[in-house]
Amino acid sequence: MAKQNIAEQFVDILVRAGVRRLYGVVGDSLNPVVDAVRRNAAIDWIHVRHEETAAFAAGAEAQITGRLAACAGSCGPGNLHLINGLYDAHRSMAPVLALASHIPSGEIGLGYFQETHPDQLFRECSHYCELISSPKQMPRLLHTAIQHAVGRSGVSVVALPGDLADQPAPEKAAESALVTSRPTVRPGDAEIDRLVELIDGAERVTLFCGSGCAGAHAEVMEFAEKIKSPVGHALRGKEHIQYDNPFDVGMSGLLGYGAAYEATHECDLLILLGTDFPYNAFLPDDVKIAQVDVRPEHLGRRSKLDLAVWGDVRETLRCLTPRVKPKENRRFLDKMLKKHADALEGVVKAYTRKVDKHIPVHPEYVAAVLDELADDDAVFTVDTGMCNVWAARYITPNGRRRVIGSFSHGSMANALPMAIGAQFTDRGRQVVSMSGDGGFAMLMGDFLTLVQYDLPVKVVLFNNSALSMVELEMLVAGLPSHGTTNKNPDFAAVARACGAYGVRVEKPKQLAGALKDAFKHKGPALVDVVTDPNALSIPPKISADMVTGFALSASKIVLDGGVGRMLQMARSNLRNVPRP
Repeated sequence: MAKQNIAEQFVDILVRAGVRRLYGVVGDSLNPVVDAVRRNAAIDWIHVRHEETAAFAAGAEAQITGRLAACAGSCGPGNLHLINGLYDAHRSMAPVLALASHIPSGEIGLGYFQETHPDQLFRECSHYCELISSPKQMPRLLHTAIQHAVGRSGVSVVALPGDLADQPAPEKAAESALVTSRPTVRPGDAEIDRLVELIDGAERVTLFCGSGCAGAHAEVMEFAEKIKSPVGHALRGKEHIQYDNPFDVGMSGLLGYGAAYEATHECDLLILLGTDFPYNAFLPDDVKIAQVDVRPEHLGRRSKLDLAVWGDVRETLRCLTPRVKPKENRRFLDKMLKKHADALEGVVKAYTRKVDKHIPVHPEYVAAVLDELADDDAVFTVDTGMCNVWAARYITPNGRRRVIGSFSHGSMANALPMAIGAQFTDRGRQVVSMSGDGGFAMLMGDFLTLVQYDLPVKVVLFNNSALSMVELEMLVAGLPSHGTTNKNPDFAAVARACGAYGVRVEKPKQLAGALKDAFKHKGPALVDVVTDPNALSIPPKISADMVTGFALSASKIVLDGGVGRMLQMARSNLRNVPRP
């Protein structure tokens, strides 16, 4: 039996850690690793067209499965292309192992062809980033990298010179046990006691929830019922907390809607549950605030806290709910539920007014029809920009659907690559990429990856021939829009030329049929919808210091935007409000 080389040993360790795919682009320094993957039936090499796509796809796979995913880039420019997708995965707390292949070990530091220093370049977007400098070092270093990625929920980067990858593996290398899942974290009794004291002493409590509430829906609802609390959420908390929620008051922040802003400002105790909500201008500074988070570095970095609680949201609430006194007075909750419904009633007219006849097609209408026709367990990947707005306001969560995007890093062009990673986890599950024309065009080459692997991703293209969010930013600054228009091809024809299903929609009456046909198609499909560039959106509550780095305009072309089926949910929740 031939002795293993370092590349084969590297791949074996990845397989033991649960990695089933390695996304990347082949290259000379990577060749030993790619060949090792070829000869290992437990893992597949996924050949993408751009390494940025590889990192986005791995990050999406990790978010969908909760398990370690992996990507790779060849030396110098190859692995450098990974960096944007790795930043996104790291900020999304997705466990990803990135292999940054390196130049020959004897040439490092001598200005060799394609030389970079990956062990330095990736430090800011990783929990662990190290160079393998000897064969004996590799197993323990890779083991450590995996534990960092899984244990701390983020990126680890391993730099491996191509010549070392081809060297013999050391004899009797220890096979250490690998941790592949995270534990739960319970707060200390003292913190629980103090939180009980704060809650029992407050008349009006509001819960504001983020992605840390994943898996804790039942516990949040039980807690809210006991203390009669309105429940708002950040964008990343929407999919985990909005559905089956009789306490829902919408979303705060720059994409917000409803009464979440009022609920967080008119309470006397705000509890932040599993959220690292970045826009502190939307958080109150004159109410008591408690924060619960499993990552202690998140505690208090957005707002001044009266109490910081280190723990999982679910475990914390399991300890907390039995101990707080039930509140009987619903006055504050009912007031916020009514404000929420009234706020949605006020903006829904922008969506209902002849929108099904408007040409160019309103993007709100596209999102609403998509929401109605998509599967109940669909995965939506969402491009940064206006697609974030339409997804936030129209895609209805139900506990089975997933909505992922570059919600923390805010990168363009993320939706298509993320859809690739999401679809590889389950070819039978519907995956929909909500792409803007700017984002799609940026990494359009990886539409060919869908065709090459016959991935049945459905790309719904919101094509307004403009970078709309940037136009809004310019309007905010009082600048005329410049450099924001795109001269686009018929993207449906491009899709057909690539060997996929493609259809172009220019009238609202064509939309439902086009989406149904695309969903029925067994392979990749693209629906190119020509949308109205003047259909823009603003948050429900805004002040001058909230608009930095985002879009707001007082122009008449700006609409408040509709809210789709969320109005129905708000009306339904009003049934819980006692009538005088």
